[in-house]
Amino acid sequence: MTALSLLAFAGLCVVLALTPGPDTFLVLRYSMGRARDGFAAAAGCAVGSLAWAALVAVGLATLLEQSAELFRVVKIVGGLYLIYLGIAAFLSTRRSARAAATDAGDEDAPAVPAARRRSTSSLLAGLLSTLLNPKVGLFFLAVVPQFVSAHAGFGETMLLGVVDAVVGGLYLVGITLLASRMVAWLKRPRVTRVLERVSAGILAALGIGTVVAGAEG
Repeated sequence: MTALSLLAFAGLCVVLALTPGPDTFLVLRYSMGRARDGFAAAAGCAVGSLAWAALVAVGLATLLEQSAELFRVVKIVGGLYLIYLGIAAFLSTRRSARAAATDAGDEDAPAVPAARRRSTSSLLAGLLSTLLNPKVGLFFLAVVPQFVSAHAGFGETMLLGVVDAVVGGLYLVGITLLASRMVAWLKRPRVTRVLERVSAGILAALGIGTVVAGAEG
């Protein structure tokens, strides 16, 4: 694999990263609360992308390409998960709003454990969202053979996976920084709640669309 091939693949990853998808809205939603949660979600998405690259490298992901039924099941499960994330995010904004209004003075004590739980939850959400998106696996199946040698091994495929994870991760980190700066600039709880609910609604809508498309397929 040449340096030119790596640059060409990285350029393709940039184009794909700039196309909004579930990972973008997921990271945006978590970034509205804290930048750390957005970074955790971005890291989860990157790890999920690496996991798909590993599956393609060992040949397991070809099952999705060969089995329309399996692809449909994974797609529906992924859509249901997005719906769950959207509903959970909406309910979370309502709970946080009530807590801020009625229990503002007691937030300092549990802040550290709660922050850790939120970051872990964000990381897992990003990971599962990417793992349950079969289009990521099909991307590697369709694109990787164009950039590796005829007898490519596990290492070459994983190298491209790392490139994709780094490019996508950096893009999502940028989304996190932008969103957190916007929230810090606005500093209006009502505006923050609206933005969180909008992103939650988009996640749920994407999930519904995915489930419908999978059921019809």
